[in-house]
Amino acid sequence: MKLETPVKMISGSSSSIFAFLSDLNNLESMMPEQVINWKSDADKCSFTIKGMSDMQLEVRERVPESKVVMASGSSKPFPFTLTSEINPNGQNADVKIVFDGDVPIFMKMMIERPLSNFFNLLLEGLEKKFKP
Repeated sequence: MKLETPVKMISGSSSSIFAFLSDLNNLESMMPEQVINWKSDADKCSFTIKGMSDMQLEVRERVPESKVVMASGSSKPFPFTLTSEINPNGQNADVKIVFDGDVPIFMKMMIERPLSNFFNLLLEGLEKKFKP
């Protein structure tokens, strides 16, 4: 299953947004209130989404100023990647989040909308973080 957020213009340079997203400790400040039990270091994080499952993320790839790829730290609830794509736009940057998961067909209908909402909330949190 693949989900993409709409592109959102963030008030910050691609290098500052990349630096922020590259350190998983920073993600906690973007998380909505449904996220609990947060633990992180620069390369890994784990948390629980209320009503869903425990999640683990690990940075798999950093492409300076353009992309941060994270992958699930375990196969539970299913393996996935989460990519933040960053494109310069003048003094700002266009950012979108792309989820690609090996979601069992019986789970797809249950989690598609909550995951889409969650990723959109993450982008809103990033926008607030960089608001001038």
